[in-house]
Parts: sequence; C-alpha cells; structure tokens
Amino acid sequence: MEKKSEKKSFFEKLATLIVDKRNLIFFIYIAALIFSVFSRNWVSVCNELTDYLPEDTETRRGLTAMEEELVTYGTARIMVSNVTWEAADYLAGEIEEVDGVSSVEFDRTEEHFKQTDALFDVSFSGEADEEISLEAMSEIKAIMEPFDTYIDSEVGESLASTLDSEMGMIMVIAVVIIVLVLLLTSGSYAEVPVLLLTFGAAALLNMGTNFLFGEISFVSNSVSVILQLALAIDYAIILLHRFIEEKEEHDTREACIIALSSAIPAISASSLTTISGLAAMMFMQFRIGYDLGIVLIKAILLSMLSVFTLMPGLLMLFAKPIEKTAHKKFLPEINLWGKFVVKTRYIGVPAFLAVMVAGFFISQDCPYAYSQTSITTSRQNESQIAKAKINDTFGEQNVMALLVPKGDYEKEQALLKRLENYDEVNYAMGLANVEAIDGYMLTDGLTPRQFSEMADVDYELAELLYAAYAAHNDEYGKIVGGLDSYSIPLMDIFFFLYDQKEEGYVTLDDDLNEDLNDMYWQLSDAKAQMMGENYSRMVIDLNLAEEGEETFAFLNTIHREAEQYYDADEILLVGNSTSAYDLSTSFARDNIIISVVSVVLVVAVLLITFQSVGLPILLILVIEGSIWINFSFPALQDKPVFFMSYLIVSSIQMGANIDYAIVISNWYSTFKKTMSRKDAVIKTLNMSFPTIVTSGTILVSAAFLIGKLSTEPSIVGIGECLCRGTAISMVLVMLILPQILMLGDWLVEKTSFSLKKPDISIHHEIRTLYVDGRVRGRLSGVVDADIHGYISGDVSGVAINGSNFLQKGDNNYEDQEEE
Repeated sequence: MEKKSEKKSFFEKLATLIVDKRNLIFFIYIAALIFSVFSRNWVSVCNELTDYLPEDTETRRGLTAMEEELVTYGTARIMVSNVTWEAADYLAGEIEEVDGVSSVEFDRTEEHFKQTDALFDVSFSGEADEEISLEAMSEIKAIMEPFDTYIDSEVGESLASTLDSEMGMIMVIAVVIIVLVLLLTSGSYAEVPVLLLTFGAAALLNMGTNFLFGEISFVSNSVSVILQLALAIDYAIILLHRFIEEKEEHDTREACIIALSSAIPAISASSLTTISGLAAMMFMQFRIGYDLGIVLIKAILLSMLSVFTLMPGLLMLFAKPIEKTAHKKFLPEINLWGKFVVKTRYIGVPAFLAVMVAGFFISQDCPYAYSQTSITTSRQNESQIAKAKINDTFGEQNVMALLVPKGDYEKEQALLKRLENYDEVNYAMGLANVEAIDGYMLTDGLTPRQFSEMADVDYELAELLYAAYAAHNDEYGKIVGGLDSYSIPLMDIFFFLYDQKEEGYVTLDDDLNEDLNDMYWQLSDAKAQMMGENYSRMVIDLNLAEEGEETFAFLNTIHREAEQYYDADEILLVGNSTSAYDLSTSFARDNIIISVVSVVLVVAVLLITFQSVGLPILLILVIEGSIWINFSFPALQDKPVFFMSYLIVSSIQMGANIDYAIVISNWYSTFKKTMSRKDAVIKTLNMSFPTIVTSGTILVSAAFLIGKLSTEPSIVGIGECLCRGTAISMVLVMLILPQILMLGDWLVEKTSFSLKKPDISIHHEIRTLYVDGRVRGRLSGVVDADIHGYISGDVSGVAINGSNFLQKGDNNYEDQEEE
C-alpha cells in the first residue's frame, strides 16, 4: 500500500518537471516574448466587415467584381461653416487646384450651400489609400485650417490606428482597475505582480502569434487582449490559491508541485465551457465569428500555458515576498446575504421565472442594427463628429452601385431613365447618361456626319476614321454598304481616334490634338470607374436610410427594374444597404446556430462534470435567462444593438458566465453532504463570493471601458452588452441560482448517474478528510471500517468505495471523486 501511495501520477511528474526546470522556462519565455514584440506587427488587419460576408452573398460577389475589374477613386464631403457664398466659391477653386484632386462639385443650390454652410463634393485622382490622394487630402486640410471645417472621407482615415490608440487607453485603465480588484480580493500584495506578469506574458504571446493566421479582423485585433485578460484571470487565481494553501503544510517547492499537479486538470476542465462558447462562434456564416472565436480560443490556450509553465516559476521567485506582504482579508463574510437568499427562495425563484419568460418575449423585439451608421456611441471621434454635422446640415448619402453585363448601352440608358423616375432616387448615373460634348452622352451612337460636326473635322476625314474602325473590328459589310448610317458610340470612336494618333496613322492640328488628349483622359477615368471586363457600373444615390424595411423593399424594386433588361443572376447591387440586407439574412441563421451549438457544447461539458442531467438544465436555465434579460433592455429602451454584438456576447455569456454558476454548484454539491441545505447555501455563497467578485468585476470593468471609451460601433456594442450581461449573470448566480439548487435538489438527485473510476489513492498528507464509505488504511494504527464523518491527522490509505472530500479550513481547495 505504501508503494502505491508513493507512486506519482502523470500530473505530479509534469508539475515536478515544470517547477525544477523553471530557469530554462524563464529563458524560453524571454526569447518568445522578445520575438512577439516584433512579430505582433506582422499580422495583417482587415478593417472591412463586408470582407467576412459569405462568398455567395450579393454584396461579397459585387465587391469582388468591383475590386477585380473597376477603379474606385477616393471621395470626400467637405463642409465649411460661417462663410459667404463668395468665400466658399473661392475655396472650391483653391481645392480644385490641388494636385491629386480631379474635380470639385459646388454651386448655389441647397445641395451645396445653405445659409452660411458650404459643402464641397471632392473627387481624387487616386484610390483612397494611394499616395496621391493622401497628399492631396493633407494639402486640402492645410487650406481649410483657418476655417470651421468638417471632413467626411475615407481618404487619410485609419481605423486601425484609431482603435490602437483607443485600446491602448482602455488597456491602461483596465490594468489599474484589475490591480485594485486583485488588491481587494488577494491575501498578499505580492500576489498581484505574479498575476500581472503571467497574463502580460500570455497577452503578448497571443498578439505575437496572430501572424500565423495571416490576417485577422479589426474586432479581434482590438478586443482580444482585454477579453483574454478578463476571461482567463480565473486560471491564475485557482493556481495561486492552491499554492497558498499547500504552502501552509509544505516547503515552497513541494507546495508548488502539489498545487500545480491538482490545478492542471481542474483549470483544463474549467476552460472547456469558455472554449465551448467561443467555438460556437466559429460556426457562424458571417465569418468574423470564426475569426474572433479562433483568436480568443488561442488566447485562452496561451493563458493556460502561461499559468501552467510560467506562473509556477514566478511563485517560486515571489514566495518570500508573498509571505512578507500578507494582509488581512478585505472582503467580508456574507452570511447575512446567504440567510436572505435562503429565506426568499419561494419568492425569488417564481419572480425569476416570470422575469425570464417576459425577457424571452421582450428580447425577441430587440432592435438589431446591421449598418454601423445606425449606432450612436457614447464617445465619438473627429470623423464621426464631422459626418454627423454634414448629414444634419445637408442630409445623408446612401450611394449604391448596380453592376450589369457590359456592352449594351441602349439597355443601360433605358434602365437609368426608369430608375431616375422613382422618388426614392436622387440620381442614377452611368456611362449611358453622362454628357460628353454638345448634349451627346458618352455612349450615344454617332454617324460620320454627326462626329464631323461635333469634333469640327472634315467629313472625309470622319469617313476615313469610321472605315478604319470598321476594318479594325472586322465589320467590312459596313464599308461595302456605306458609312453614312454607320453609328459608333462616342466613347469608342474617341478611343479609336486617340489610338490611331498615338500610332502615327492620324495627324491633327495642335488645338484638336490638345482637345483630344483632354477628352481621352476624362474618358479613361470614366471608363476605369464605370466599365470593367465583364460589368458596367451604375451609381444610384438614394434618399433612404441605409437600412430598414422601406430601404430593403426598394432594393428589390431596383432588382425588378434591372431584370427587365438582364438575367437575375447577372445583376449585382452593392452598397451599405445591400450589405445591411445580407447581414440581416445571415443573422437569422447565425442566431439559431450559436444558440443551439453553444448550449449543446456547454451542456455536454456539464454532463460529464456533474454526472447529472438535471443540474446542467438548471445552470443553463439561469445563464440563458440572463441572456434574455440582457437583450430585453435594448428592446425596452428602443436602442439598436449591432447584430454582431448580440452573437458574440451571447456566446461569451454562455461559455464564460456559466463558470460562475459552476463555482456555486460545485460548492453546494459538496457542502450539502455534511450539513443542511440551508447551511450549505450560506457556506457556498461565502466560499464563492471572492471568486465571482474578482472574475466578474474584472470582466464587467473591461467591458464597460470598451463600451464607453471606444468609438467603433461594432466594438462598443460588444462592450455595452457584455458589461450588462455579466453583471446580470453575477446577480442571478449569487441570488437565484442557490435558491433554484435548493428547490431543484430532487431533480438533480433523480437524474444523477455515475461513471466508473479506478480506486482512489490518497497521498500522505496532513489535512481534514471527510469520508462517506468504507476505508482501509492507517491512522496511528490500522483502520478497516465503514466511516461517516471527519478524520483529522496524518492519513495514508485507499478509499475502497464511497466518496471523499479533502478540505482545509475555509480555503478554496476541493478534490472530490467517486468510485
């Protein structure tokens, strides 16, 4: 029997190796962290949510087609206030002279001038991220600096740098709050640096390994570090508490080994619910869920790795300072709260069930937003302030791009005319209705006579040009049948004339040559923006909001009009409104998937953990109830929630907040075996309070900061909803869950089952041991009897059957197994 008790388990061997090789591990971590400082800049960050739409959505297909075939030049809406029309007209001229600016639209109409406010619609000569556009924007800002100016443009705006700045500020404040929380809940001041060093290393390693994914979203890049810290702080606290407990009976090395060997399986099991909730996001059709899910799962795994490998060495290093800086507990006993919970159980549970049912129905009416412009954030950056000011003064812009098969200018012209007849359309523009010269549109067909009159060239020269064009395009029948009625689109004949001139076949006088060159560059710009290899692009400006039933209905109207001229599968409508429509469509599916998958995965973990069917149902009931109550608030306030925030937060609540419920359930299941259910609830709340307050407060604080200090609507929504949801979960598990466990005990007992386990070895340790079953071993002699009660002393034995619970005082130490 003694040989058996001396035999070390796998986790003990692993813990011994980690503790004894701590200096080597320190070296490896230092090298890895230095590497991560540089590698964290290698990851590519995607700033567009539309890039994560499913490939078969209309928006994604349309954006891909435009990226491959068309050029989209940068634009800007620039408003200047408190100016006269003359001063504004002068400024428009100044802006138009800037190198890199292709055009400035400004006139006396209310679209561009109202009272003392002027609006310039600026187009650049390059795309939004090209150097020519960036330099032009810098020069424009210098010109407008003396004036009260507001600029709404994607040119020169970096979402990544804005978020980096915001998250840096949030991280600093979060760390201060976390330090204060840890000081309040810790038993020694020196515990805090151990926890911070452990998670600082985990956070840096996570950032430094993101490059392995190639590209991550701006959402993952921004919030993953803060959420990692908030979600995984429990792991370090578990190991720390176990080390402090073992230190009372063993030397530092032995205490660290024992604590680590028991913490590895416990922490690994605890992480499964969190990972399950995050994994549910990876099933989303909207692939940003996969992106955030995999980044956060990696963060959780690296946090556990740091706790298992780095933290033991830090505990060895800080062991003496931890002893010297020990202080009294700041958190009070909450016996009165426990008694209140017990006495109100017949009121609390029915009230919760009523609120939960109401929350379910109210949350179904939660107003979801699919466009970020529909969300108002607590704090706004300079660009958001400018956009809001311009929209309030001159109205919002909702510009759509309609892609149709290229080549048939008559169909395009007819479609544009029909679209312009709708009241919902401010204008519809394409190559077929853009005027070129003397009332002719770019795609109007011209005969040789019309071309000679328009271009002011000899008719004979025009005929020669048309004959050359026909021969070039193998249309010899036109030459034989006569060229008088031969019609060629204006744009095409000008391009052909320019090519012939460049090749030396045509010689023009200086004035005509200059006019042709100017016309060529204008036509080239127009063609690059409006016509690709397979598609022609039309631009439609709507006077509708970016999202809403009316807007979505009109998108179908545009499709119906286009389908009169083209096949339905050849038409692509792209813009913020179609993006919102596609996101709303994918949300319906993703909502069901996340709800089902997260519950199934978490229930599976709970079934194995508690070996009861009833207990997981009770725990899920509380957490699911907290989710419904959480998203009832936006419905009652009529405040839109960005759809992505709901999907992500509901997953995190189910996966992470369930840990609070598990803590309560574990303690209650243990204490009810040795005391009355009422006393078990009171004792459970006392034991759980520090853990739930520490973890919950940190997560609530981090989420609150994200919600209040970030300006990115999609990220703000995650912060606001997670803050509120976690706070609700904390209240429910500290108030309603114990009451449900008391009243639902019969269900838990009737649905319990057992899994066969091997004999349990009890190692030679001095502790308090509760036994319920048959024990054979030595206690200052030999015992072989059925024992029901506590044994205090030096115990060495084997539990033949029954269960055992090892505990020392009120420390958070638990080891319960059954055969």
